[in-house]
Amino acid sequence: MASKKRDILLLENIHVESEPALQQAGIGIRREGGTLEDQSLVEAIGQSSMIGIRSRTRMTESVINAASNLEAIACFCIGTNQVDLDAAARKGIAVFNSPFCNTRSVAEMTIAEIIGLHRGLFDKNSAMHQGRWDKSAVDSHEVRGRTLGIVGYGHIGSQVSVLAEALGMRVIYHDIIPKMAMGNARAVDSLKKLLAESDVVTLHVPETAETRNLIDKAAIKRMKSGAMLINNSRGSIVDLDALAQGLEDGHVGGAAVDVYPSEPRSGKDQFQCVLSGRPSVILTPHIGGSTEEAQISIAREVSMKLAGFHERGTTTSSVNVPEVELPHRREGQDRILHFHHNVPGVLSTMHGILAEGQVNIHAEYLQSTGELSYVILDVDHLQDDTVLQRFAAMDETIRLRLLS
Repeated sequence: MASKKRDILLLENIHVESEPALQQAGIGIRREGGTLEDQSLVEAIGQSSMIGIRSRTRMTESVINAASNLEAIACFCIGTNQVDLDAAARKGIAVFNSPFCNTRSVAEMTIAEIIGLHRGLFDKNSAMHQGRWDKSAVDSHEVRGRTLGIVGYGHIGSQVSVLAEALGMRVIYHDIIPKMAMGNARAVDSLKKLLAESDVVTLHVPETAETRNLIDKAAIKRMKSGAMLINNSRGSIVDLDALAQGLEDGHVGGAAVDVYPSEPRSGKDQFQCVLSGRPSVILTPHIGGSTEEAQISIAREVSMKLAGFHERGTTTSSVNVPEVELPHRREGQDRILHFHHNVPGVLSTMHGILAEGQVNIHAEYLQSTGELSYVILDVDHLQDDTVLQRFAAMDETIRLRLLS
C-alpha cells in the first residue's frame, strides 16, 4: 500500500535498452529467458509488482488473479491480445504497450515482399539452393505502374503508401475511418472496389469482430485475377484455406503471410500451414516488426511508460484503465493512487476521510471508464497510516498505493 521498492520480471528476451529507464526509476529488474505458462508463470512473477512480456506469454485471468502483487503489465510489442485486459482492469492493473514503434519495419518488409513476389525472387532463390539455374523472365515484372490496394490506412498503411509511390506504384486505400491521403494516394469507398482494382492487396488492420475473416472466399473471388495478397497484420484476418484455393486455381498470383490463426509458442514447436510448400508464397514467422531498430524503440518507449507509472502514477496511454496524469507533486506532499469501482459517492467519502484527518488536498484528477475509476490525489504529508487504512477499508477500493 505505502511506497516500497518495486521490481519487474522481464520475459522473452526483451531488449536491454529497456533497462536504463527502469533502473533510473529505481525499479529492480529480474529476467527469465523465453516464455512461461500458467503455474510456472505465476511462480516466476512471485511478489513482483510489474511484468514485461512480448507476444507469446499469455497473461490469462487465472494468472492475473494469482499474481496478487501485480500492478502493471508491459507488452513490449504492438498488440495486447495476449493479455486479458478486462481481468487486469478489474484488479486495477494497468497494461501498457508500444503501438507504433515498429511501423517503419513492417512497412519496409511489405515493400520488400511486393517486389519479391513480382520478381519471383524467393522461388528463384530456392531453386538456386537446389542447384537449378532458372534465368527465365516469365512472370517477372516491375512494380512500377502497378496498383497497390491498402486495407487500413493507419500508421503502417500510410507509410507503405509513401514508399510504394516512391517506387512508381499507383496507390488506393480503404479505411472505415476517413483518413487524409499521403501523396497521390486515393481513397476508395468500399473494400469490394479496392479488391477489384488492385494488383496487390496489403492488409494493415487490427483484429476486431469486423476484421476477422475479412478476406474470405468471397473476398478472394472479388480480387483482380492474378492479383497478390499480403498479410502482415493479424492472423485472423485471412481465411488461409480460401487463400490456398485461390492460389491453387490461379486466381491469386502470389501471397506473403507473416501472421497466422495459430502460431507456435516457441521455436521448438513445429509450424504447420496450408500454404507451406506452395510456389509464389512467402511465409515468415511473425517478424514484421522484428528489427533491431524497432526493438530498441519499443524497449525505450514502454520502459518510460512504466517509469512514469511507478514514479507519478501516470496511466496515460494505458490500454485498459482510465488515463490519468498529474505533474510531479511538490515537496512535502504525498500522492495517493486509488483504483475503485465506478459508483456514486466514492470521491465524497474520500474527501470526508481526508477532512476528518485535517489533510488538505493540493491537486486531484479522476477519470472513469466503464466500471472502473482511477484518481490521483496530492495531499499534505500523511503523519500516520490512518487515512490509508480507511481508504483501504472502503468497499469500493480495488487497489491503493502511496507515493511519499
